[in-house]
Amino acid sequence: MRVNEPTDRRFDRRRAAYASDPAECRGRLVPEATSPTRSEFQRDRDRIIHSTAFRRLKHKTQVFVHHEGDHYRTRLTHTIEVSQIARALARALGLDEDLAEALALSHDLGHTPFGHTGEDALDACMRPWGGFDHNAQALRIVTRLERRYADFDGLNLTWETLEGLVKHNGPLLDAAGRPTARYAARGVPGAIIEHDAENALDLAGHASAEAQCAAIADDIAYDAHDLDDGLRAGLFSLDDLRAVPFLAELLDEIGAKWPGLEQVRVIHELGRRVITRFVEDVIRESETRLAGMQSAGEVRAAGRPVVTFSPAMEEADRTIKAFLFPNMYRHASVVAVRKQADQVVRDLFEALCAAPELLPAEWSEGLAGLDETRRRRRTADYIAGMTDRFALEEHRRLFDETPLLR
Repeated sequence: MRVNEPTDRRFDRRRAAYASDPAECRGRLVPEATSPTRSEFQRDRDRIIHSTAFRRLKHKTQVFVHHEGDHYRTRLTHTIEVSQIARALARALGLDEDLAEALALSHDLGHTPFGHTGEDALDACMRPWGGFDHNAQALRIVTRLERRYADFDGLNLTWETLEGLVKHNGPLLDAAGRPTARYAARGVPGAIIEHDAENALDLAGHASAEAQCAAIADDIAYDAHDLDDGLRAGLFSLDDLRAVPFLAELLDEIGAKWPGLEQVRVIHELGRRVITRFVEDVIRESETRLAGMQSAGEVRAAGRPVVTFSPAMEEADRTIKAFLFPNMYRHASVVAVRKQADQVVRDLFEALCAAPELLPAEWSEGLAGLDETRRRRRTADYIAGMTDRFALEEHRRLFDETPLLR
């Protein structure tokens, strides 16, 4: 056998008829010459990786704060895990792996410091001026706030990447043009509406199958790594997980194959099995839903997600999240830190709005000429871009006492 001869054809790349084709993408807001060495979606992925916002994810909290240990997930490690799963799904389904990867890598760019706590606090602060939404903020980052290129603000990503970034969790409007459930109470964020007026993203349609891969990969990664982090932190035990039938079954498998296995290895084996079961289920279910589709346009017009769990695994996902909510996200030790982080964000917002001269020069430039809403939005942009560490440093600079977040 020759060394380079493939032995398993299952893993050769293929492009399905329903995949997004970079050669037929709808272009960029600012026209650019094509690259001789990279597809349009590869260029998008590379621009996201090299962005300032992407690097900041290293020091932004997922659930725990930085001081609690180097092995807990950050926004960056979570994003890398989502990217790996999204790419695996895209390859198995014959989709464009580069687009799926670009969307996975960019899905959390708009998150604030201190995880969802920071987002909730900033949303409350911005409520009179349109609120704060991390998906809308990600769009602002890649279309306005990144300042790297001579010819344009933002990253000038393709239409398909912008569409997937905004709609990876599903349509934002129904067929009648009304906000869907997620935005029913407050409406679609202004940043998305403004961009859609210039570059229509079909907010009532589903996104590409590649975007749906990124979205469901996010769910899978959350389930697996939050179980891992929660166990490491001692918030719950392996025995506690037996309350979830899906996890009890996996733990029984591990115990039967390796009796007496040390706990740290049991935890890793459990995480591997959670990811594998979910990924294999999504591939089977999605192949059924995609059967017969002949274009990416059919995916968008399907009226339902095409990359998804089977009903049984959807229930497993629901029960895992139902377990994690009280036992991790609302655990007393986590809630205590959340309250402190909430205060840090609110303090920073109030202080910087009251004294905008405290902002760095590049952020305060031209501020006086803006209306109140845009001035507040500028402050929110600045705070949202902070890492956990920098937010605490800024708080110490501006206030006599800063919470320890413990």
